[in-house]
Amino acid sequence: MDIKILVADDDKMLRELVCDIIKKQGYIPVDACDGQQVLDIFFESNDIDLLILDVMMPVYDGWRVLKEIREYSDVPVIMLTALGDEKHEVLGLKKGADDYIAKPFSYEVLIARINTHLRKVKKERLAKIKVGEIIINQATHKVMVCDLEVELNRKEYSLLIYFIKNRNMVLTREQILFSIWGYDFDGDIRTIDTHVKTLRAKLLECGKYIKTVRGSGYMLEVDES
Repeated sequence: MDIKILVADDDKMLRELVCDIIKKQGYIPVDACDGQQVLDIFFESNDIDLLILDVMMPVYDGWRVLKEIREYSDVPVIMLTALGDEKHEVLGLKKGADDYIAKPFSYEVLIARINTHLRKVKKERLAKIKVGEIIINQATHKVMVCDLEVELNRKEYSLLIYFIKNRNMVLTREQILFSIWGYDFDGDIRTIDTHVKTLRAKLLECGKYIKTVRGSGYMLEVDES
């Protein structure tokens, strides 16, 4: 199972050190040196499992980056920063960070925190999802609808997973676009409507779970009572 971790820090030596630690744990590191690069990589790749984020970075600082990411994703974020006082730690957690580690940090503590936050990611990646009459095996990407297997392409599968993980929530076209197609997608936003229409058709009678919210976007709504 490939786990990808984005390491964001303007200190090149520190980035290389953290990336080396990550590699030794069997994960795939990706590095960024400023806030703009973090956002570009995160939204373009759409496969980052955990983010290690410095606060004091050029272009956009860590707070701005965290705010942008939290509008579209609940990916685990560990703040790794020299601002180690209690006030900044509380601020980071309030702004949506999952953890906060002060520099200089302990090698063992960093590894333990990373593995703790990835435990849930690994479990979710392997788990079967059942929503209404839809069953998804995330390990094999096999999708069953009313006991029939349906074939979805990569974008349709990602779209279905995104709807399910955010079920009963209204998702704007912009949120869907950034989460599935990436931050720098320059195509027509109506491509979302086309993919939703195709996905509904492939989900057979379960296509009705995906509701159109006039003037806003879409929502996957299932009565699981």
